[in-house]
Amino acid sequence: MHLDSEVAAEVDRLAKTYADELIVFRRDLHAHPEPSREEVRTTKAVADRLLAAGLTPSTLSVGTGLTCDIGPSAPHMGRVALRADLDALRVADEKSVAYRSTRPGVCHACGHDVHTAVVLGAGLVLAELAATGMLRHGVRLIFQPSEEVIPGGALDVIEAGGLDGVDQIFGLHCDPRLDVGMVGLRTGSLTSAADRVHVRLTGPGGHTARPHLSADLIHALGTLVSQLPSALSRRVDPRSGLTLVWGRVHAGAAANAIPMEGEAEGTLRCLDARVWETAADLVPALVRDIVAPYGVGVEAEVHRGVPPVVNDPLAVSLMQDAVESTLGRGAVATTEQSLGGEDFAWYLMRVRGCMARLGVRAPGNPMPYDLHQGTFDVDEHAIVVGVRLLVAAALLAGGWDEALTGS
Repeated sequence: MHLDSEVAAEVDRLAKTYADELIVFRRDLHAHPEPSREEVRTTKAVADRLLAAGLTPSTLSVGTGLTCDIGPSAPHMGRVALRADLDALRVADEKSVAYRSTRPGVCHACGHDVHTAVVLGAGLVLAELAATGMLRHGVRLIFQPSEEVIPGGALDVIEAGGLDGVDQIFGLHCDPRLDVGMVGLRTGSLTSAADRVHVRLTGPGGHTARPHLSADLIHALGTLVSQLPSALSRRVDPRSGLTLVWGRVHAGAAANAIPMEGEAEGTLRCLDARVWETAADLVPALVRDIVAPYGVGVEAEVHRGVPPVVNDPLAVSLMQDAVESTLGRGAVATTEQSLGGEDFAWYLMRVRGCMARLGVRAPGNPMPYDLHQGTFDVDEHAIVVGVRLLVAAALLAGGWDEALTGS
């Protein structure tokens, strides 16, 4: 299912009329970044532009983030949601550009300013289409706060009713490995679950000359750190991609003293949602088994982060049709899985949907910027590409649902 050629041409025309404005808007956000839970100015900027377009945005009760409905609301037909995230990272901007961050230690190093500009542009185009009767399916814009903190602002949106009446959701994420005009798609797991593991071992302490009279806590901790990752790999399906990597290990202060306590912290990542759901119980049980011979006390916790993003096959097919309708068949790329976390996953645990990778690399750039680095930037032609793509997905969603239901 593809867009009618005349409709696709109109989407293209409308998107291009907003191109310059959206670049200015994105640069303003880039110059005035706000970290998670502080996206007040960003929320107001988006709300003001939507109000100017005659729409009615609604700010979330947490004080930042907003939703905005466009088009008809039919009781037999759920809305299509388009999601952007608003927050910046606590990373210093290292670029020498006119729109460099004016806030020390904070910048849009993950492309959320682009995501916001894209969904805003899609909303402006869809509003024009709705005014002419071309939008038969209701759409909800979601401008989400706090994606960069665990467990993520997606839960704030859901708690506020942001998914009520929604049956599909789509989102884009900047990909500096793909050229502008390319879109990466993948069915199934796109990103990983990301949890924090914290283990604390305790003992009576003692002299290193007499470990048999105490509990050799350092040895126990070392055994745990080396054995737990491999033990996990033998208790779950290896195709799940479950991995544990330690990031902090600490114990002791003197070479000749056995300490009374030690800690290890790391991240647990998993590509399989079903395996992820069991890991919170499995990890503490394995920790206790591994250190049992050493007579130490054990506290082991798994702090839930986000589940994996699992793209629905039907939603991916719809997104592929949207790409081909607006950018051509050659614009579709197969994207690889990432072990990074993304709270878009919370939406996909409730409704079907798809996150796609939006190419933002300038063609021919031999050294693309990477995400979460202070040098990160994009080729801003990607903004209109993203607008066209999300508008096409929203337009196709109505016909897609009709095909599924036979109506």
